[in-house]
Amino acid sequence: MQPMTVQEIAAAVGGIWKNPRADAPNVSALSTDSRKIVPGCLFVPWVGERFDGHDFIGAALESGAAGCLCARPPETLRPDKFYIQVPDTRLALRALASAYRDRFAIPVIQVTGSVGKTTTKEMLSAVLGIKLRVHKTPENYNNDIGTPLTLLDLAPEHQAAVIETGMNHFGEIRYLGEMVRPDIAVISNIGDAHVEFLGSREGILQAKCEILENLREGGLLVLNGDDALLDTVQAPFPTVRCGQSEHCQVRIAEVSDHGVEGITCTVTTERDVYRLSIPAPGEHMAYSASMAVAVAEELGLSREEIVRGVAAYEPAGSRMRVVRLSGGRLLLDDCYNANPQSVTAALEVLAKTVCDRKVAVLGDMGELGELTDQAHYNMGALAAMLGIDFVVAIGEKAVRIADGAAQSGASVLHFFTKEEAAAELRRQLGPNTAMLVKASHAMRFGELVKQLTADP
Repeated sequence: MQPMTVQEIAAAVGGIWKNPRADAPNVSALSTDSRKIVPGCLFVPWVGERFDGHDFIGAALESGAAGCLCARPPETLRPDKFYIQVPDTRLALRALASAYRDRFAIPVIQVTGSVGKTTTKEMLSAVLGIKLRVHKTPENYNNDIGTPLTLLDLAPEHQAAVIETGMNHFGEIRYLGEMVRPDIAVISNIGDAHVEFLGSREGILQAKCEILENLREGGLLVLNGDDALLDTVQAPFPTVRCGQSEHCQVRIAEVSDHGVEGITCTVTTERDVYRLSIPAPGEHMAYSASMAVAVAEELGLSREEIVRGVAAYEPAGSRMRVVRLSGGRLLLDDCYNANPQSVTAALEVLAKTVCDRKVAVLGDMGELGELTDQAHYNMGALAAMLGIDFVVAIGEKAVRIADGAAQSGASVLHFFTKEEAAAELRRQLGPNTAMLVKASHAMRFGELVKQLTADP
């Protein structure tokens, strides 16, 4: 974060500086967590359902924060600290990030979608990073706290920014877009994730398309051209569709699946032809790569830079991370999150993996509303149809995964907890076995992955 004066911060957030003084320090860091205070930073107390950060203002200031935003100022103000009163600290953080974003005349790419947001963000960053110094959303900081913090980490050396934005309710992409204000908007696809809150896929489409409301004049919209719902989108912006369909301006063809080693494909645009090697499994990776081609062409990268950037892609976190263990064992760590579309893609990767035995460890998928029972049943049935040798279903909702697998002819065991399943998973991960681990983030299947990778 570049230094900001207290006056600049107060003006940006429309706040009242409660105890102004001439020698107030500049601020070059910010924290919303009183346990993670950088000396001289601005503390922004966050108000949640079960906590109020205002209760920790004293602790934050004592730990070295120079001052704070506050909707509820303390009764006693320290003369050596500054206090800026605002109606709502959440809205103030958005306003501060928005004002700070205006300091940077660089291309900003905003990414959203039901599945593959982070993968697409990482692919875009890998490709653009061959030529430009790219600032990107770290990890999964894609919500109303993470997005402003990401923007506030922009620095003078950055030449482009790739900002991932997530949502599970109407209005959230609009809220985030008001501070991101992208030059290029990317929507990866429309799936069933968060349908519990949005009612239908059409509702999800509507929520994702809020990204258009803050796309800058003359900006570029990049869409998955093989997504039936996205294909209905008509926007007052130049639009590039990426996919295998004939109407796509960026065409994917000649996809070859090399199992866990990744895929190769040809991407053709009006400008050039790209033969791409993507070092990550799953044919769906071609979509993230083709979108990166569209964005990179817009920003002036050469063919050689684009091809090299795609080859440099690395998956983030537990997103189809291939872990090679002794005895020819493979662990497909894809447990960051799960919904019907991502589980389908992961099972297809497992089914195509060359090994003696294939095991799918599948857990609960969240926020599916009325689709919950059928979606879980379908995933179990799909595992059987794909020839997966053994299914381990874990969780309350995963009872239906077990039902679907068993009724479709697969060998399956169900456990309600990870702890109950742990010993069986170690038995199942034998020599020359590939094991997929996949569930919604709330299931914390990363703990299983740690146990399995630590087990000799």
